[in-house]
Amino acid sequence: MRKLHSRVAPALAGLLLAGGALAADIKVLSAGAIKPVIVAALPEFEQRTGHRVSIENDTAGGLLRRVLAGETFDLLVMPHPGLVQLSQQGVVIGTSLLPLAKVGIGVAVRQGAPLPAIASTAQFRAALLAARNVAYIDPAAGGSSGIYLAQLFERMGIAQQIRSTAVLVPGGLVAQRLVSGEADLAVHQISEILAVPGATLVGPLPPEIQNYTVYAGGVSASAGAADAARQLLATLAGAQVRAQLAAHGMESP
Repeated sequence: MRKLHSRVAPALAGLLLAGGALAADIKVLSAGAIKPVIVAALPEFEQRTGHRVSIENDTAGGLLRRVLAGETFDLLVMPHPGLVQLSQQGVVIGTSLLPLAKVGIGVAVRQGAPLPAIASTAQFRAALLAARNVAYIDPAAGGSSGIYLAQLFERMGIAQQIRSTAVLVPGGLVAQRLVSGEADLAVHQISEILAVPGATLVGPLPPEIQNYTVYAGGVSASAGAADAARQLLATLAGAQVRAQLAAHGMESP
């Protein structure tokens, strides 16, 4: 069999994958809490498959609004209930849904600041009321932790006090408000706290008031790179990635 020209062979090898499939561009829409896990898995996945992955993140509510408004994507990673809703509406393939990870809410301060006691609900309440400003996701933005915390503060009877000191973040990394000096206490998903240099995780919420969010992935019903998206989803649900969840402040679902 004639050998391929030396300049052609590398290019052809970059395009072809096992089984003869073409390399694809995969667009991922992701909730912010699990984005670091996805990003960490991409170099090995792209090298192994030849696919190229772009990823955009938003709050859970923001993702729902974007997808329902018609934004195209190949793979969507967000809290499981939202994916179920989208699968019922025919936006996401229901049989493709896979749970990937779960994460709890934690408390953070600026690096070097004293660590408040938060082991009990009473201590957490006292820390909130003692803080000059408390940063958390704006519930109106649709972030799962912000919605839960707003409800929690109501149950704890301190919603009005917290509103007067709140730094409401529309999306992104809440703990950055500690580094900037806008807040001296941040309450957010643990995985996102750990992603902020200059912020220190004090610890998770007390067990009796902790709230876990389970993140899952689903393939778009109109994906342009459906097979490649399924490959990426299988990788994210695989044992190798799950073994790395703790390093990102997450747990197996």
